[in-house]
Amino acid sequence: MKIDWLKPLIGHDGPFTSVYIDATRADEAGEREVENRWKGLRRILEREGAPEAILEEIGERLARPTHVAGPHGRFVVAAHGEIVLDKLLSNPPVRESASHGPLPCLLPAAHAADQSVARLVVEVNREGADLTYVESARALGGSLEKIRTAVSGGHDVISKAHAGGWSHRRFESRAEDSWERNAEAVAAEIDSVVIESTPEVVILTGDVRAVALVRGALAKRSADLAIEVPGGSRNDGVKDDVFRDRLDEALDRFREGRRSVVLDHFRQEHGRDGAATSSLDDVVTVLQRGQVAELIFDESEAITADRLGDRQLWVGEELLQIGTSRAQLDDIGAGSSAREMTADVALVRAALGQDAGITFAPAGSVDLPDGVGAVLRWHDQSTPSEGAPSLSSDTERLHDVG
Repeated sequence: MKIDWLKPLIGHDGPFTSVYIDATRADEAGEREVENRWKGLRRILEREGAPEAILEEIGERLARPTHVAGPHGRFVVAAHGEIVLDKLLSNPPVRESASHGPLPCLLPAAHAADQSVARLVVEVNREGADLTYVESARALGGSLEKIRTAVSGGHDVISKAHAGGWSHRRFESRAEDSWERNAEAVAAEIDSVVIESTPEVVILTGDVRAVALVRGALAKRSADLAIEVPGGSRNDGVKDDVFRDRLDEALDRFREGRRSVVLDHFRQEHGRDGAATSSLDDVVTVLQRGQVAELIFDESEAITADRLGDRQLWVGEELLQIGTSRAQLDDIGAGSSAREMTADVALVRAALGQDAGITFAPAGSVDLPDGVGAVLRWHDQSTPSEGAPSLSSDTERLHDVG
């Protein structure tokens, strides 16, 4: 999972005021629940010394409707008296949190985004389609769902005639040609959205024949992302609850598949002492070298940070300047910019610096003694090896591979 949306936090100095809250509000009762949740989090921030002015601004922001139906979360970060990040998240937090201090809370927000999927939902009939793009995390100023785009093919012969003879065959042929032309118009719009917005998956639903025609007209890039979920319709209220259940199941399968691809690759590479590593010290080393394709965290770290939150790393002004000691930072030229930072935030920061993704592993699914591991873009003889002495600062430690 990509974490580019966290980049606005890089380059800002603390202190940071971070709020991670369930923003679900289906009705007036939901409005009051959000208000009460914020009151509890605000008391925490007041005890930690957050400025009154920024608390008022955050409160005003949270009071504004998000115009999002269903459960969702919100991640707000302020620094130096201004809001620097305000994101809607497709899922509410497992545990709400608020903090005021030198560092923002990044792992919980990344975990919430990991539980969602950026998708393009296409509800098709023989006249055209409705397209709705939903991001996994979206800046406010709109809503989690973009405005639905309606596509009409412009070919209006959509029903086959029921008369016999030559006129019947001509009309039937014209109808099928209209379906195909309309499907081509819908497919062209899907291809355009895929290029512009890069969804992870394209959901096709609606009229069975029209869905097949649209899928057949897609460019390869879009076709590779497309999955069919039956039960949807351009007509509101047509067994909508059934379709939503099927859509949720399809997205759950996609998320599990997305995670499995990364974790299977990690197991394979780690088992053969290849392009993967599973100790904090060695992860720091490969982050320094820009080798990380995907950073893997034990899922419990997103909620408790019980191992990484208690460890300190050193970072410099540049994003790839990360080390386990001040001496390491001096060795790579960080100079006077070197400062300490909790390991969970320092690791995410370095991952952002090399456009790495983040995957959260369920407890016990992979061996992560320090709560973190990495899948690498490449490795060579100088890459830290789990079966040989580590090239990180802990040079005397050997890692056993079971």
